[in-house]
Amino acid sequence: MRTRILIVSPARARDNNGNWQTASRWARFLRGRYEVAIAGHWSPADPAPDLLIALHARRSAASLAAFSQAHPERPSVLVLTGTDLYRDIEDSPEAQASLAHAGAMVLLQEAGLSRLAPALRAKAHVIHQSAPALRPWRPPATRRHLDLCMIGHLRAEKDPLTYMRAAALVQDPRARLLHIGGALDPALGEAAQAAMLATPRYRWLGALPHAEARQRLKRCHAMVIASRMEGGANVIIEAVTCGVPVLASRIEGNRGMLGEDYAGYFDPGDAAALARLIERSIADAPFYDTLRRQCAARAPLFAPQAEQAALRDLVDNLLRSAHEQPENQEQT
Repeated sequence: MRTRILIVSPARARDNNGNWQTASRWARFLRGRYEVAIAGHWSPADPAPDLLIALHARRSAASLAAFSQAHPERPSVLVLTGTDLYRDIEDSPEAQASLAHAGAMVLLQEAGLSRLAPALRAKAHVIHQSAPALRPWRPPATRRHLDLCMIGHLRAEKDPLTYMRAAALVQDPRARLLHIGGALDPALGEAAQAAMLATPRYRWLGALPHAEARQRLKRCHAMVIASRMEGGANVIIEAVTCGVPVLASRIEGNRGMLGEDYAGYFDPGDAAALARLIERSIADAPFYDTLRRQCAARAPLFAPQAEQAALRDLVDNLLRSAHEQPENQEQT
């Protein structure tokens, strides 16, 4: 009988967000070796997997607690998201309990390790997410528009308002700011509608299928991520692996992905600084080339084969240790 792994993901395919992309990709990476399923939760009434992977410390807390109590001899992995690291583990009892219940933890970028107590870092592992490389788009010699895009559902953590405000401040007539994502917050959806009426260069495209969003992305001059918190954004990886430079808010999660010395940062919430960065990326060719070189240097971190190898190594070692534990206990 094959070893069974369950990935508990509060995000589902219809959500089309970073957490779902992680769950879906990890299931694909592990299925060549294990029997893998994805579910929204686990309870003692469900069949028990040999190993449980839980995404999101707070939202998967009940599943992780139930599994660790019902099957303390079986390994579990907690994947820490941005809201986990930069909000919930500070003030959510459920998220804090998940840190204790998890047999191992995965962070999506190294800078997040500083958020954990020293005793917890011993069971923490960094696994960079990945995306298949896309063939870079060859733009025509002359273009009427230079598209930039922000990809992410409209919610406060992603700070879409800063992107909208920057669109109103950009002066270069070639710049067109595309915004891809559903309105999880209706008020932000209304703001996006208003921004389109007030600023023709801003275009909110709504939610798009993942593959279509990537094709849009690869044709862009640059990708903007204005988030106030991130655990390790998939959209950064998807931009880097198709040769599109990133303009990013200077937050820990983004610095952990792009490096401390990356040239394309702006302060969170500073729409004027973002607008200046957009215009500089268009007008200053050496600066734009620097961004492209710096992103290209990070691309090997985000290769699918590297993520798959790290994930399989972690899972293999946890399962091996669990199988050896009864023997060790008998010897003692």
